Amino acid sequence: MIRILVDSASDIPASNEDNIFVVPLSVQLNGNDYIDGVNLSHNQFYELLKSTEEFPKTSQPSPQAYLNFFEEVKKSKDELICILLSSGVSGTFQSGCLAKEIVDYDKIYLVDSLTGAYGVKLLVLEAQKLIQEGKSAKEIVEALEILKQKITIYLSVDTLEYLSKGGRLDKTAAFIGGIAKLKPVITVTREGKIGVLSKTIGTNRAINAIIDLAHQLEVDSAYPLYTIHTLGDKNVAKLEAKLAEQGYIVSEREQLGPVVGSHVGPEAFGIIFVAKKPDQIPM
Repeated sequence: MIRILVDSASDIPASNEDNIFVVPLSVQLNGNDYIDGVNLSHNQFYELLKSTEEFPKTSQPSPQAYLNFFEEVKKSKDELICILLSSGVSGTFQSGCLAKEIVDYDKIYLVDSLTGAYGVKLLVLEAQKLIQEGKSAKEIVEALEILKQKITIYLSVDTLEYLSKGGRLDKTAAFIGGIAKLKPVITVTREGKIGVLSKTIGTNRAINAIIDLAHQLEVDSAYPLYTIHTLGDKNVAKLEAKLAEQGYIVSEREQLGPVVGSHVGPEAFGIIFVAKKPDQIPM
């Protein structure tokens, strides 16, 4: 049997029926420790985020958290595909690699997704499809390594406050940008790191910028197109209306969890899709 393991930064729930398992990250906020997806829901997280000046701290799973699961997989003689948060933004992938070395079982495959959140979901859906087609774990991983280079995230924020708190933007720039109603469009680069593509004025221009960028890369309709948001749906609803005008079909609206949400704050919005022309991403 082939199992799939993700970390909770993927925002994917565990599903025994689909052989999907989740290793949770921890979140520290207001002096309390939470386990992402266990005793902290997405909406609870955002309500806490709005009520405090403290910036949340997210911690990657320890090698031991992976080790316990890997040992069980080895004992069952199953195969395991781990699709983990980008190594460009977290040490989650490295923890998994360390655990694999300790277990010393060659039927465990680790994929550095070079993405996060529902970008990982696109990889999981592809893995499930290939499992149904009877592909081996090795063949599936090879396919995922190709697909991950095409997964594209464009995200805009409603406020620069949280980028500043998280150290992604200095306070002076955040203050000036806030006065100017600056709405940057953020992406995850092909190296799996956070990059800023454009700095627009106002939400409507940010929406237009996101759609123009998607036009350039061409959305592959063979895969789902997700809209994404944090807390509040005002901005994402505007984006969806504009996408519909342009002929795009949105598969689902998905809510981002604490790992991404900590840095972008409420009313952030964007899209995740598979690009036909990933090499044309403007950076």
